[in-house]
Amino acid sequence: MKGDRVEIVVDAGGGSPLTYEVVATRAGRRVETSIGRGVVEVAEVTRGGTVVRTARFMASRVLALVEHPVPRSQPGEAPPETGTQRARASADLT
Repeated sequence: MKGDRVEIVVDAGGGSPLTYEVVATRAGRRVETSIGRGVVEVAEVTRGGTVVRTARFMASRVLALVEHPVPRSQPGEAPPETGTQRARASADLT
């Protein structure tokens, strides 16, 4: 779902770890994570299953893999506000 993201923290060997993010950028896309044969793969995928972008890392270098799903609304509940909607609402108040 648009807004879902996965954060990957990798030990690059230079002292401080590097952080990467893969985000579902459009409606209908999702982020899938797979781990196998020493490789961590995070991909943004369309509804039809076509991979849009992929990030691959050696599993031995990955320090953390954090999934941040967008909160889903319950039936009868208003959908969550986006940052743009909040900005518009605050602009209307002034």
